[in-house]
Amino acid sequence: MKSEERETNGHENTRRLIVGSGKAHMVRKARIADVVEIQKMLRDFAETGSLLARSLSELYTTLRDMVVFEDETGRIAGCCGLHIVWENLAEIRSLAVLGPYQRHGIGRILVETCVSEAKALGICRLFALTYEVGFFEHLGFRLVDKNMFPQKVWADCLHCPKFPNCDEVALVLDIA
Repeated sequence: MKSEERETNGHENTRRLIVGSGKAHMVRKARIADVVEIQKMLRDFAETGSLLARSLSELYTTLRDMVVFEDETGRIAGCCGLHIVWENLAEIRSLAVLGPYQRHGIGRILVETCVSEAKALGICRLFALTYEVGFFEHLGFRLVDKNMFPQKVWADCLHCPKFPNCDEVALVLDIA
């Protein structure tokens, strides 16, 4: 059983979730104090080849892009970023959920939070570069050629250690 309520403590996009245990978990915008923990989580996933690591500098610079899932003890158990690329295009990136928290809908909740924010900003198209194709397809994303996103290639991909041999798959979600 899961219920949801919006927090009204001044933090936009904060949702408190009550999951089967009856304990409250929270999805909220990332804060400065979260950056080191987010970087460690992303680094651990990067070491397995699941996603790209992010430097502390990049995370501080893009902190406003990030949302986190916080468990009942205050531990950051997941994160996801909504990175604006162009006037009508944003990327869902740096989606990570710690092992013990996986397969409980946390990744979906994090992505849905970013989708809601994109809608509020007037962004009509989201994309993700990922190895988790089925996960994103389940959320309504569809496969596309990554060459559809020259803004992404010139802004980020050129600096990626996998460039030009990127094996991530591109998916897109059109939101109106």
